[in-house]
Amino acid sequence: MKQPGRIMLLVIGLAACIGSAAPPAAAQVSSWQQIQVPPLPAFKPQEPKRIKLPNGLVIFLQEDHELPLIDGVVRIRGGSRSEPANKVGLVDLYGEVWRTGGTKNQTGDQLDDFLEIRAAKVETDGIADSTTISWSCLKGDFTDVFKVVSGLLREPEFRADKLDLAQKEYFDSISRRNDEPGEIASRESTKLAYGPRNPYARVAEYATVAAVTREDLVAWHKRYVQPNNMIVGVVGDFDSVQMEATLREAFGALPAGPPADAPDIKFDPSKPGYYLVSKADVNQSSIRMVELGTTRRNPDYYAIQVFNEAFGGGFSSRLFRNIRTLKGLAYGVGGGIGTAFDHSGITRLSVGTKSASTVESIQAIYDEIDNLAKNPFSTEEIQQAKDSILNSFVFNFDSPDKVLRERMAYEFYGYPPDFLEQFRAGVEKVTPEDVARVAPKYLHKDQLAVLVVGNPAEFGKALTSLGPVNNVDIAIPPPPGASAEAGAKPTASNPEGLATAAKVVAAMGGEARLKSVKAIRVDSNMTEASGGAATLLQATIVFPDHLRANIQTPQGMLVLVVSPEASFMSAEGMEARDLPAAQKKETMEQIKRDPVYLGQHLHDPSFVFAAAGSEKIGDIDAAVVDVSGPGVTIRWYVDPQRGRILRETYQAMGRSGPFLGETDFEQWETHDGLTLPRIHRNKQDGKDSSVAETTAMQLNPAVDSKLFEKGAAAAAK
Repeated sequence: MKQPGRIMLLVIGLAACIGSAAPPAAAQVSSWQQIQVPPLPAFKPQEPKRIKLPNGLVIFLQEDHELPLIDGVVRIRGGSRSEPANKVGLVDLYGEVWRTGGTKNQTGDQLDDFLEIRAAKVETDGIADSTTISWSCLKGDFTDVFKVVSGLLREPEFRADKLDLAQKEYFDSISRRNDEPGEIASRESTKLAYGPRNPYARVAEYATVAAVTREDLVAWHKRYVQPNNMIVGVVGDFDSVQMEATLREAFGALPAGPPADAPDIKFDPSKPGYYLVSKADVNQSSIRMVELGTTRRNPDYYAIQVFNEAFGGGFSSRLFRNIRTLKGLAYGVGGGIGTAFDHSGITRLSVGTKSASTVESIQAIYDEIDNLAKNPFSTEEIQQAKDSILNSFVFNFDSPDKVLRERMAYEFYGYPPDFLEQFRAGVEKVTPEDVARVAPKYLHKDQLAVLVVGNPAEFGKALTSLGPVNNVDIAIPPPPGASAEAGAKPTASNPEGLATAAKVVAAMGGEARLKSVKAIRVDSNMTEASGGAATLLQATIVFPDHLRANIQTPQGMLVLVVSPEASFMSAEGMEARDLPAAQKKETMEQIKRDPVYLGQHLHDPSFVFAAAGSEKIGDIDAAVVDVSGPGVTIRWYVDPQRGRILRETYQAMGRSGPFLGETDFEQWETHDGLTLPRIHRNKQDGKDSSVAETTAMQLNPAVDSKLFEKGAAAAAK
């Protein structure tokens, strides 16, 4: 709490004033609505000091002596909207590796240690129109911490290993981007409003992220980190004269570079209509209704803000009252006319509802839009919206650092310095007539693109009842290597491939024995390459598409289940959680890569066994066989004399994105007429990842179907 002594004196003073001014008992009000609310006092935020250097760099200084801290940020023009279309993700990677890559003299890890002992932080980031480097430290450590900031600005290293790590982390986020319906709805509705190739809407793919090189990051830094593209803001416990001198010394001698002009961006909204992302694993619909909005430079901006608050801005808004409270159709509803600083925002109305009321909820939004003309906002509604905006307004700028950040934004986008004061005055002047005028001007029911992310099988009424429906494909394009491999896979077996596969089948126990295996249960010890104790794992597979894994962890039993009916993960004492689609797909592919499963399909015409030459595995010239079938593509390396698979390779998806998997098979043993390897040595992208050792095996165990249901016990029976 800030200045508790002053606050307590203020409270005591207010109590005294209230007591002395209290009316006689007969004059006391009977309702809170009779209480007169005094006008808000004048809003005069503490303005930061602005300095512009001859090279174009702008500095804002905001003294705040309450705590011995100094925080700062450097905002640099040029962001992801300017990156090449074939390298989307470049600025995200730049924002990550700029800091983790360190400087020429210190690695990012060394900087971590240096800052940690000072309880300080230095962070970098990138967004659509800019990149930033910021810091926070104690006043006494400012000189040391600012040297780090200066080093990253002048001599960043962008080390290759940190770029590689950042790319793998990015691959992981790409692989999981379709897990959350809300995230899908936000992303795809932005594409509808702006156009899929618009820089504000396009998304990174495996190929565009993989295309980014260290040289790209170096070139970006050289192009945009110029003093005339930078705004520096500092807030905290310092003397402005001394801080100005420090910043002039650090940046004053830098020569100005080419200006970072804003790109000429075209907007190509999708046609109005209905768009569906079919997602069978949800029981709720995420609805977004969008069209192009406007900018904050628009003279109607203040009336738009009041309209947004009254129509869809909070608990007292019409959308919330009528659709959620009165009709009970939505657990979340709201939105309004979109505004942005330097480009058109997105007019977006959002609804979250149960699947059965999807169409009804869309129609309810339409009714509320129609009702704006039939039943305009009353004077009371407008005043309530204005009061809500103005009463919360001051809390957005109740500290010097908030005012500084806002003032820097106005400088960045070319808005007048007193825009904060203009905002309050502009909202106060808005009339019900102003709101009634802007509603039909910027919100058009017949121009909305309506996106639904949900399960159409559970819609109470078909979405097509509203009009033609466009299906939206959200499939994630595979990595470049995976695409090439998939395009080159053989389409038919050849005699040599079939002959080698027949040897593999015979070595495992023969085709008849393999086909008799309907289920298999394997106990194993799994040891990670990074070390640590072995993990006990029991996997029960019912071919071709059911798997249950019981994994004994230090926290208790973890259960993973994949089947066509349900795919989930659960732990003791916790509710089962559905698996992301990517994880379900990868686990299903693991079942179908099992040598037993593949051997069962030796003579299945939908499976291909194609010889692809030979390759040295140790001292053996292994026969290479490309194996593929429905839902599986894998390469075997086979001992041509004994028919044993020495190695298999395959494309797979892990927590950090796609990788090339490799498993070496060792120490083959026979169990009840079936010969299988006891040791599996696994690699990912050529690096050791784990070793699995089989300790027990059962063929065709009794399997209770309830093991694959969410209500099953944590341990396999």
